[in-house]
Amino acid sequence: MNICFLMYPWDTIKAPENDTSVCFIHECVKRGHGVAICTPANLTIRNSITSAFCTVINKMKEVPNNLKSFHKKAETREEMLPLAGFDVIFMRAEPPLDPLMLNFLDSVKEDVFIMNSLEGMRVANNKLYTAVFEDSKNEIIPVTHVSKNKAYLIKTIEESPSEKMILKPLNGFGGSGVILIEKSAMGNINSLLDFYLQNAIGGSDYVILQDYIKGAEKGDVRVLLLNGKPIGAMKRIPGEKDHRSNVSAGGTITKHVLTKAEKNICEKIGPKLVKDGLFFVGIDVIGDKLVEVNVMSPGGVTYMNKTYRIRLQEKVIDFLEEKVYEMNASFDRRARLRRRVDEA
Repeated sequence: MNICFLMYPWDTIKAPENDTSVCFIHECVKRGHGVAICTPANLTIRNSITSAFCTVINKMKEVPNNLKSFHKKAETREEMLPLAGFDVIFMRAEPPLDPLMLNFLDSVKEDVFIMNSLEGMRVANNKLYTAVFEDSKNEIIPVTHVSKNKAYLIKTIEESPSEKMILKPLNGFGGSGVILIEKSAMGNINSLLDFYLQNAIGGSDYVILQDYIKGAEKGDVRVLLLNGKPIGAMKRIPGEKDHRSNVSAGGTITKHVLTKAEKNICEKIGPKLVKDGLFFVGIDVIGDKLVEVNVMSPGGVTYMNKTYRIRLQEKVIDFLEEKVYEMNASFDRRARLRRRVDEA
């Protein structure tokens, strides 16, 4: 199997031991698969063929077990390669989503298995995706408001039964721009909203107001789903000086066993994720409420592996191998049937 990871540059990875993409690449190399890495900026089209300037990882006689050693010892070469020649394109680019990147890939989506699908990425790349899960009684999704009308947003905060609300940019990621608003400190809300509405991440001037969930100060739960089923979870606890639980914001990791309510969330959203071609997804849950669906480059595999002494990457690469086998079997069957018709 030949797999192209569409992600961030290989030589810019500072902490490979904590990097989920490196973990997947390591597993592929261990299995003898061909691995290439390219960034969205390195896509190109020539003579109607979509290609990429790739960093190709050379075959290794001995693959180090340690991710840090693997990243350091891996030798690479640069080559321009046609994307339709790969079996898999694994989307691991960091948000925000680049729509032009998906336009490049539209030409090869029938030839290569893409995880996650282009259509799924288009509909689910921002925080509005949770709205597609029907939940009129707010059983699994907290009360959420999305707007760029400042007067409406201020009124929403003032009329909220809660003393606290969460404000975040529509296209934010990694906890960036997520702040806690308290009614007792409304003096700066005008200037704060002006800043968010004019400088929102990703060029969008929409922001999200979400009811503060009781217990949020104790952290959130990151759940990884593969093919619509949960394969791992961890509790993320905020640092002393930050309300955000993201590891990138100083949060810490502890073990977590999914509650009945969290399993119910996975059961409710799993079929929709699979239908949209969103096979590898990370969801964030607070107080039994779904707050985010991460589809671009969900992380947490290395942390879960260390915490539980497991190897989640094996399940993910097993899944890719099965998908490639199914695609190749379908191509072969179609070719055989066409030959029969041609020879008739």
